[in-house]
Amino acid sequence: MNKSIALALGLILSVVFIPAQTFDKMAPQGFDVERKESPHGKIDTITYESKTVGTQRRALVYTPPGFKKKIQYPVLYLLHGIGGDEKEWFRNGTPQIILDNLYAQGKLTPMIVVLPNGRAMKDDRAIGDIMSKDKVEAFATFEKDLLNDLIPFIEKKYPVKKERENRAIAGLSMGGGQTLNFGLENIDKFAWVGGFSSAPNTKEPQELLPEPTKANELKLLWISCGDQDRLMPFSRRTSDYLAQNNIPHIFYVEPGGHDFKVWKNDLYLFSQLLFKNIDQQAISAQLRSE
Repeated sequence: MNKSIALALGLILSVVFIPAQTFDKMAPQGFDVERKESPHGKIDTITYESKTVGTQRRALVYTPPGFKKKIQYPVLYLLHGIGGDEKEWFRNGTPQIILDNLYAQGKLTPMIVVLPNGRAMKDDRAIGDIMSKDKVEAFATFEKDLLNDLIPFIEKKYPVKKERENRAIAGLSMGGGQTLNFGLENIDKFAWVGGFSSAPNTKEPQELLPEPTKANELKLLWISCGDQDRLMPFSRRTSDYLAQNNIPHIFYVEPGGHDFKVWKNDLYLFSQLLFKNIDQQAISAQLRSE
């Protein structure tokens, strides 16, 4: 056999038979501690015109270490909970530190992360009765604001890839419900969907996916919740429906309650899967193993 052909076959076989990389269940100690020596991304506040709400709205945008305007990036929209705003993740979840540390280890596909205010109303502050009808309804209104105002603004201002395969959405609690509602109802817009401890605003799965096989078009469908979280039934019913219809997804039950210890771990794990060729079934099996 020609030596060059033999070498080529050897390389192909070595790629094919490389064992699957182990996927950790829990972030290691120090994953959310700033490392001065590591390159850092940048967080800016942006203001965009919302025709949906009829006012100027704000969001935070994280650009990765080594960000270059001449390079196009995929984008993750990361949503907050019912008592938060565009700064909730920044204040309590330190996403910029978690992502910086993952970049330093070479574990992430470079991406832009947008942290919006998911309460789409003129006074979108997290004040007063956060459970009032108008404030709760504003979380549903955000779907139009996101699709018609924020995403077009980001795609105009930042060098982001515009195909659905390069657009992800994830969120915690109320934002987890928004993520499943918006992501599964707009599979033509998002290919990566992650609901962390999704709240009661999550629609019934039959309403989310009347045609379950549509979800086969997703690159990743992640659902996670703490084992001590009283909101577990909303995540479980969605996963059960997906399983009954043989839809690939990851359902991760992790130690913890309804808090940022769980959500920071979710971001650590979920972000490593984005914009890569992954095997959801293999990862799900690893997460279920003892």
